[in-house]
Amino acid sequence: MSHDARINNEPGFILHTYPFKETSVVAEVFTRDHGRVALIARGARRPASMLRGLMQPFTPLLLSWFGKSELKTLHAAEWQGGLLAPQGRALMCGFYLNELLLRLLARGDAHELLYDRYVDTLGQLAGGTCSTDYERATYFEQILRRFEKNLLSEIGYGATFDLEAESKAPIDPAGRYVFQPERGALRAVGQPGCPVSGQTLIDLAADRFERPATLAEAKTLMRTLINHTLGAKPLYTRQLLRELTELTQ
Repeated sequence: MSHDARINNEPGFILHTYPFKETSVVAEVFTRDHGRVALIARGARRPASMLRGLMQPFTPLLLSWFGKSELKTLHAAEWQGGLLAPQGRALMCGFYLNELLLRLLARGDAHELLYDRYVDTLGQLAGGTCSTDYERATYFEQILRRFEKNLLSEIGYGATFDLEAESKAPIDPAGRYVFQPERGALRAVGQPGCPVSGQTLIDLAADRFERPATLAEAKTLMRTLINHTLGAKPLYTRQLLRELTELTQ
């Protein structure tokens, strides 16, 4: 595909927008076939603009654009429908997903499977029916851990959880380990790393998060892996989620 090709009716979501000049916005979008793309929506901040109400996160869109530079020009956006927007705590979880995608995806790299997982995850966040606050919090945590694991795998930072890093022996469910982002799971014999039980590693490999201890340790481990991938700058939405959790406890 040439860089000045006109793209029409590409499925996508707004991850983030910021003002550009007097009346426009730049929208960072995540699309199914073209990955993360930066689009300038000219005049989108004018009250009468057709684009104004569409430049919102979690809205399924069909996007059309053109341009030779890294900043493309949006020439049409159409609401696709079919997805409920997340509310409340689910909305904050959605913003966390968006920040992860913004920070971890290179522009122009297609991730079709990750896009489909993102759409499914938004649906799960919006559609959760839990009877207690604890059940709701646990439900969201499980969704976030699965997405984090899938995202890291998609961008080439996937980890092996069910084998020891050096011996390649199967993880002992009763064993104690430390996990090093560059190496993997190592027996916990005075080595640095993120402490984690063998059972949690086995559960992580199998995408099982029902066990409370697994969910708690998986959160710490996935945070370690994401921080290692991101570098020094912290995630803004992670801090907000932490404060929200403290307020509701």
